[in-house]
Amino acid sequence: MSDLGVWLAEQSKSEREYLLKHQPRDFIEIGGDFNRYYRWVTDFGFIEAKLKLLGVQPLIEDYDLGRNADVLLSEGQTQTLNLIQGAIRKSAHILEKDKTELAGQLLGRLLDFEMTDIQGLLEQANQSKDSVWLRPLKANLERPGEGCLRTLIGHTESVKAVAIAPDGLTAISASEDKTLKIWDTETGTEVRTLTDYTRRVNAVAIAPDGKTAIFASGDNTLKIWDTETDTEVRTLTGHTSLVTAVAIAPDGKRAISASWDETLKIWDTETGTEVRTLTGHTSWVTAVAIAPDGKTAISASLDNTLKIWDLLSGKEIASFNGDFSFNCCAILPDGVTVVAGDGSGRVHFLRLEGVSGGR
Repeated sequence: MSDLGVWLAEQSKSEREYLLKHQPRDFIEIGGDFNRYYRWVTDFGFIEAKLKLLGVQPLIEDYDLGRNADVLLSEGQTQTLNLIQGAIRKSAHILEKDKTELAGQLLGRLLDFEMTDIQGLLEQANQSKDSVWLRPLKANLERPGEGCLRTLIGHTESVKAVAIAPDGLTAISASEDKTLKIWDTETGTEVRTLTDYTRRVNAVAIAPDGKTAIFASGDNTLKIWDTETDTEVRTLTGHTSLVTAVAIAPDGKRAISASWDETLKIWDTETGTEVRTLTGHTSWVTAVAIAPDGKTAISASLDNTLKIWDLLSGKEIASFNGDFSFNCCAILPDGVTVVAGDGSGRVHFLRLEGVSGGR
């Protein structure tokens, strides 16, 4: 254990709790002692003690203090804090289950970084163990800045879809475990689980108000749900097979769904009525996305095609044939650039030409 870790352990329970909860912020906001703040948050003994007492998120937030423009740290110190915070954030889902994994997770993610303070932290981590453990000899885990920022755990079966609210602060996931989960994207915590379903959930979209979700159920229907009260607003019926995807227009008044019945349907979300059915695909429709202007949509299908639709008339206005089935598609904010993935693993970039706004 580090000298700071030993000293913290010697304090009374109430004093230790106060120090772990408040001292990093007090160093900055009360004393302006940035060097002591830095020494604490790069010390394994402090990190380990805070994790044990308060959990992962309060520890992560200590490093946000160093991002303040008024905190006078060197560029190298700031980089070190970012790396430690990144490693802890990437390990959060593991540390929430087993806090004793801290040393191994830090070593597995930070060994390749040669900064003196990083290596000092890792040496403290090495010395902290007094039991049998597996010590990484190389950086065998994703490093900070690589791959995902954080892993969210909670579903018990395959996750089929995810959508992010317009404010970017919450996300909602849909799973074959027959639940939807609402997440706080900043803390990685589960806010709420929506469970009043009898079939798997295949797709989900969040309305612009951030309070309404539409999800595609395994019973060939779509359901509009109030995510704040966890109540069903209405059920949309009309598809004759599994609904695979759904998107909501920017005005929130219309939605479009895709199905294994080879059609897409446009819905009035306020009344729950079907506005029109779009036909043209000759196999399952796997994905759909609406352009930012709300006037056009793109669909992907196992018939190896992408199709562009005029949502006002319901007419097909363009089509692209690939070599393999298309599994997913998206429209960039410019409204004319399309990205789609096919069954071979290729990602296609296409541009919709001949429309207003195309360049």
